[in-house]
Amino acid sequence: MSTRSIRGASSVRQGTGMVLGKFLPPHLGHVFLVEFAREYVKDLTVVVGTLKAEPIPGELRHGWMRELFPDTRVVHLTDENPQYPHEHPQFWDIWRDSLQRVLPGRPDYVFASEAYGAKLAEVLGAEFVPVDIARGTVPVSGTAIRNDPWKHWDYLPRCVRPYFARRVCVFGPESTGKTTLSKNLAEHFKTVWVPEYARLLLEPRGGGKVELADMLRIARGQAAAEDALARNANRVLFCDTDVLETSIWSEVFFNECPEPILQEAERRDYDLYLLTDVDVPWVADPVRYLPDERTSFLERCENALRSRGRRYVKLSGSWDERFAKARAAVESLLQPEAST
Repeated sequence: MSTRSIRGASSVRQGTGMVLGKFLPPHLGHVFLVEFAREYVKDLTVVVGTLKAEPIPGELRHGWMRELFPDTRVVHLTDENPQYPHEHPQFWDIWRDSLQRVLPGRPDYVFASEAYGAKLAEVLGAEFVPVDIARGTVPVSGTAIRNDPWKHWDYLPRCVRPYFARRVCVFGPESTGKTTLSKNLAEHFKTVWVPEYARLLLEPRGGGKVELADMLRIARGQAAAEDALARNANRVLFCDTDVLETSIWSEVFFNECPEPILQEAERRDYDLYLLTDVDVPWVADPVRYLPDERTSFLERCENALRSRGRRYVKLSGSWDERFAKARAAVESLLQPEAST
């Protein structure tokens, strides 16, 4: 048996190529298409063609494709072109002119996983190279993902998953089981959770006095951790508190909140909040500060959610009762009809 491995560029790669797509959203079928094309030619251009009316912003899709293929030329075509030949008598001329404007030159090959690629190649004076038109190699489509992202989750690249992942924030006063609930829900739904960054920042200091400047550090750390871990989420991401709760803490401690925190708190929304009630015992901790103010803090939390029209479920009762109610709420959130 040979132990030789294949390294370096293929000796049969030649010419220039083009891949055109909406990438609505990018999925592993698109990854296979582009990687096939990169191995076929020496120089490849990926054209991300988008319309303003499409459900996922074009700039986002272009950014995803650039991240997926940083060493490939990826261009963004924003012309509001017709999408089907019957929509305009000069359909193919329009597309030829648009593509010639963004391509570095006439491509030798056009790669596509759909039959239209043959006609497009003819219009551009190129050779058509079909790639998995039957979708047998990677059996997925953008339409299927948009209709039910949960069913096709494994076909989404990591950079795309945060867009579709449901975000659930466990929200409320100190010592109400937020961290334990976040961990348990993540374990049940086989996903990841975001720890409370305030604890990670303050525990090494042994708790103690909190400065106003700490609030911005906490907000930045909470947001950064959430966005980083969202790429590892399996359909849903659980967050132990959020920036909105940081803003509440800032008001409680200092009677003010830095404007960047307020802006970030408004910008970040969640598909569901799980508001934890105070009908459980207080457990002392070096980074817990308000043992006698949990009720008033709960009122602040609930008012913050109500005033912003945020969807929430209040969790009371025993630990088991809280978990059961939270689990049912998340399961409802992950139904296919809820993802559209």
